[in-house]
Amino acid sequence: MYSSAVPWKVLSSNVGVGILTPGWTLDVVYPDIAEPRSFILDVVFDSPFSTIPVVHLGLTGFDMDRRESSRITLKAEKVTETGFQAVISTWDASRVFSVEFNWLAIGA
Repeated sequence: MYSSAVPWKVLSSNVGVGILTPGWTLDVVYPDIAEPRSFILDVVFDSPFSTIPVVHLGLTGFDMDRRESSRITLKAEKVTETGFQAVISTWDASRVFSVEFNWLAIGA
């Protein structure tokens, strides 16, 4: 039987961001700019891990303009022992009004 000398630590939460969040611009389309548009949210863990954890994100909801295709990506970047950045992106003429997601961090 395998046993670990290091106890596992698990943290999780649900997050909702959108047009009422300061800095949110994914609902605005800039016709002259063809590059992806992103919103970055700094997520801070309630208590730090002793090593860099594995972070999993799950998209649970979104509100988007129905006139254009729904384009959205959700990524965890710059993961550290104390938190990570959730990067929400869209492109072309998609307008994103809000995004909801869950995150799960597992580590020691």
